Amino acid sequence: MLIKVRVTSNAKEAHVTRTGETSLEVRVDEKAVGGRANKRLLEILSKHFNVPKSRVTIVKGAKSRDKIVEVIL
Repeated sequence: MLIKVRVTSNAKEAHVTRTGETSLEVRVDEKAVGGRANKRLLEILSKHFNVPKSRVTIVKGAKSRDKIVEVIL
């Protein structure tokens, strides 16, 4: 399943909000330095969808706040 994700980094707490049928807004509690926010994003989404971290990947937008993420259910 492909999901459009808008990421807000350096938030006080991690939070996932559904904004549409296939889109989410995710607040990440890490800074966007050295890929730490992307790594934390994958952890948050794996917990949200209850799948292993290895089944969640960033397909497009690794250096952007608008990303396309693939989740294999």
